Amino acid sequence: MKDVAARAGVGLKTVSRVVNGEPGVTADTERRVQEAIESLGFRRNDSARVLRKGRTASVGLVLEDLADPFYGPLSRAVEEVARAHGALLINGSSAEDPEREQELALALCARRVDGLIVIPAGNDHRYLEPEIKAGIATVFVDRPPGLIDADAVLSDSLGGARAGVAQLIAHGHRRIGFIGDQPRIHTAVERLRGYRAAMEDAELAVHPSWISLGSTAPERVRGAVADMLDGPEPVTALFAGNNRIMVTVVRALAGRDRPVGLVGFDDIELADLLGITVIAQDAALLGRTAAERLFRRLDGFDEAPAHTTLATRLIARGSGEIPPQ
Repeated sequence: MKDVAARAGVGLKTVSRVVNGEPGVTADTERRVQEAIESLGFRRNDSARVLRKGRTASVGLVLEDLADPFYGPLSRAVEEVARAHGALLINGSSAEDPEREQELALALCARRVDGLIVIPAGNDHRYLEPEIKAGIATVFVDRPPGLIDADAVLSDSLGGARAGVAQLIAHGHRRIGFIGDQPRIHTAVERLRGYRAAMEDAELAVHPSWISLGSTAPERVRGAVADMLDGPEPVTALFAGNNRIMVTVVRALAGRDRPVGLVGFDDIELADLLGITVIAQDAALLGRTAAERLFRRLDGFDEAPAHTTLATRLIARGSGEIPPQ
């Protein structure tokens, strides 16, 4: 800063005001300081700034899997809100492992991020209570927190699945299979509840072999498809519980002669060209809403934690409107 001040012919305080965007500097003086900064390659010492202001201007995002297409728009939306608030986003993947989620979240806290947005992998988030009490704002997204009271932004998984299965029923299906994610995951459980609710609404029985919960591994999903279509109680339609499951289901159905009704939760790339009916949730809106809530907390918003549920929408493209064969 002394070098910049000497080059621009101003005092240290003037350089500080320009660097930190503070008022009280004329346009000509600011221009001279900026020219000196560029010519000398000066960079602000953010570590010193953190010590002075007590804020790091950074937030952490704990995702399930950065490679999952669903989380791309969500992460980008969080990043845009953070950027608008002059903050840097740091993110990482939990790989659906509760221990890794905790390790990553606490590592971000140790680096003194101002706030956290967490897509939970586990069901017990009491480990974050000391961090929240210490002032790290925390918002959960896509799934609610476990055993603590905190802000959360969710999609209507139950209502969306209910509408998707009802679409299949409305087009004549009475034997509908449900293939979902692991039963410890909140969204998987809620979507199964929606499936059961739609079947109950139509006074349809559910055979145990029509429900399969487990990993999204392709071999597991392909096996579930084969069991439901070729077993003693074959189904005429399938509801896929998320985008990764739906991709495998579409591939498994491609080699079959008999058309099978299909509705999936989450939109996927090329679903419009393939004619796949989906229940779409707005991943970008989830991320934006969660990030805006986080920065409201950082700006002093002090009301009780709240859960916000965003609506889903049915997009009919043909696969959910195939009549039973």
